[in-house]
Amino acid sequence: MHRIAQIGAGRMGSVHLRNAARNPRLDLAYLVDPRPDAAEIAASVGARLASLDEVLADAGVEGLIVAASADAHLALARAGLAAGKAVFCEKPLDLDLATLKRAEAEFIRAKAPLFVAFNRRFDPHFRALAERLQAGEIGELESLQIVNHDPAAPPAHFIPTSGGLFKDFTIHDFDTASWLAPEPFVEVFAWASCLVDPAIAAAGDVDTARVLLRDAKGRLVVISNTRRSGCGYDQRIEAFGSAGMARAGDFGRDSVEVWGEPGAKAAPRHPGFMSRYAEAYRNEMEHFADVLAGAAQPATGYAASVQALALAEAAARSVATGAPVRLAEARA
Repeated sequence: MHRIAQIGAGRMGSVHLRNAARNPRLDLAYLVDPRPDAAEIAASVGARLASLDEVLADAGVEGLIVAASADAHLALARAGLAAGKAVFCEKPLDLDLATLKRAEAEFIRAKAPLFVAFNRRFDPHFRALAERLQAGEIGELESLQIVNHDPAAPPAHFIPTSGGLFKDFTIHDFDTASWLAPEPFVEVFAWASCLVDPAIAAAGDVDTARVLLRDAKGRLVVISNTRRSGCGYDQRIEAFGSAGMARAGDFGRDSVEVWGEPGAKAAPRHPGFMSRYAEAYRNEMEHFADVLAGAAQPATGYAASVQALALAEAAARSVATGAPVRLAEARA
């Protein structure tokens, strides 16, 4: 077993904490968290509350899960790598592209591996879609449509530390698009509005967006985002190629349909990301166990983080200017 520690037991931290504790290949020894009930949370998964310094100094700790607030990810990941620990970091690695790029040399020099958890890549439905695209089953890919709709908006107090819609929410779609597309994107155009909750606008963010990505050959990706779907957690990808179409559709909590004279009744969609991507989160933890065992290289790390964050900042710039943004301009 690989001895690990986790920093953070909030919304995402609670998911990773349970999955780490249940993974038979991992020994979750410590939890680092300042909340008053942190000791009780740690004990519930067989771990012990500890300080960050204690965890970093423990040579027996091989890996560190970083699930604190997004604005602390970069500093904590760097501290873990500097201490020789393999790091599992919840996305995003950082909220500022320039800051992240300044740390590039440090990540290149690190001897321990960094895994940044973009969970869509570990969803079995999206992974099956990716495999079919890579096998050429629909010919040459020409365009993608990605739908990522939340059932309800987060509380307004979450917005200031989240990085906003593009860096907290759409960043998943930017990574998914980069994963599925055959070439890097060169141009971004975005429109965004606040249609769901005026408190989100008051916090300086948006809750509804459409983003268009284009690569050098003219291939297009359309991303649809909203913080209010009205029908549950809506997650879909459609890929269009020269020889056909492939679709990874959304699904309900079960596949039963009951038919009567008025028509069909089916189970509702998942109520949120925790249930819809439960298997993806378990697969992420299994991947981290593979990384710790030396059986795999991290599927996503520093480079994927820079790529997704560059698209997020370009989208925000496009909204602000009302014009397309070439990525060379965004990097300037």
